[in-house]
Amino acid sequence: MEVQWLLVCHGLVTLLVVVSFLCGNWPIFQGTFIQRIHFFLTFGAYDYFRRFIHFVCGSRGINALNSVEYYFCDRPNPILQIMYLGIIGATYYFIATSSFSYIPGYYLSGLHRCTSFLAVGIGILLFLLTSFSDPGTVTSANVPQYLSAYPYDNIIFSEKECSTCKIPKPARSKHCSICNRCVARFDHHCGWMNNCIGERNTRYFMAFIIWHFVICIYGIVALALVLAGRLKELKVIYILTEYYGIENSFRALAPQVVQWLLGAYNTQILIMMFLALVSLLLAGFFAYHAKLCLSNTTTNESFKWQEHLSWQRKVSEAKASAEALKASLDELGQDMKPQESKWKSFFRRSRLEELEVVKNNVYDRGFLNNIHEWSWLRGKSNRRLIFTLSNYLEHNPVHSKSIPIHMVPPIARIERIIGIPSVERTLISPAPFSVGQCGTWVVRGCKFIVV
Repeated sequence: MEVQWLLVCHGLVTLLVVVSFLCGNWPIFQGTFIQRIHFFLTFGAYDYFRRFIHFVCGSRGINALNSVEYYFCDRPNPILQIMYLGIIGATYYFIATSSFSYIPGYYLSGLHRCTSFLAVGIGILLFLLTSFSDPGTVTSANVPQYLSAYPYDNIIFSEKECSTCKIPKPARSKHCSICNRCVARFDHHCGWMNNCIGERNTRYFMAFIIWHFVICIYGIVALALVLAGRLKELKVIYILTEYYGIENSFRALAPQVVQWLLGAYNTQILIMMFLALVSLLLAGFFAYHAKLCLSNTTTNESFKWQEHLSWQRKVSEAKASAEALKASLDELGQDMKPQESKWKSFFRRSRLEELEVVKNNVYDRGFLNNIHEWSWLRGKSNRRLIFTLSNYLEHNPVHSKSIPIHMVPPIARIERIIGIPSVERTLISPAPFSVGQCGTWVVRGCKFIVV
């Protein structure tokens, strides 16, 4: 019985730590012990550790700790890669030593010994592909190709030069301070891969996540079938009902069966709990990144949009407050104006409530095109991209039916003309042109399509 209670306590503590670490900063947990545990895990514990090192070792200890922190957090290192290989290797080892002796069994054939090894091998292959493939490094040699891939939206991306690499900074790119390079369509730097996630390895990263989720589910189901087979082979249900007189019902048998499994097969139960926890984390992580991919947004861009929308909301609120104050002063000056009905003023919406902050993502090209963009081979020298003005105007409405030349994205290669004859024209000046002028235009050596 002590082992069972120990397992239950272990599971509850693990669940509490994981929930506190991942969700402790949510508004629903503000002021609760969950938030305090989250703060301790993310900041407090390390702060106390630094104080302890300073108290024991003085400034030399702090300097040494800063050096270790710089290596682990600010420079490329294989620590998490080694940890991943250790975790997946140890998990497979414990499954093999504890459960392979029961395969083949009542419900599983001997084939699962091979399929489990194959599944882990594919997972490691995806890990290696994501870790060592080029994420889309921008260099002086290929920067023209990346500059022509995406237009600057002049909202979160504007034309500028990378202060470190001293080359033009393409739209949607970012200079990674850890890898010390510019990465096209930068998403984030993944410590587990010791590599950036960018334009050319996002598909490997997504495949890695979903495949490891499948491995976890496969492991849970396989272990559950192993335990179910042991119940059947050892006739546990029959013994409990016939020899111990327990009622043959789920409500009566379930506690006894669970107690027997925890005592006889605690290793398999612990592995199943671990796999279930990891699968939940992977599912949430994949859902988040799938949402970004389907809207053609990256993690880096989502943070930029949050900052921009927050700033835009503050500016709009300030303008609305100024207008409301001006309107109130005007109303005070009009003594003869009849007062507004109390009921009407009660139900009238505030100007601040009517504010609507709009996110104009010009890179969102539709559900299917977005899937193709992050899953297909992008970043090659012969990249092809058609970005029509109709798509641009859909996300960026203008007051007049014209658009400045500098807002039109350059196209690396014209693949086809949609419903219009190919007409080569050259514009002398960057004056606005009419949207109705369809054709293939050449502006400063760059081609684009007007549809």
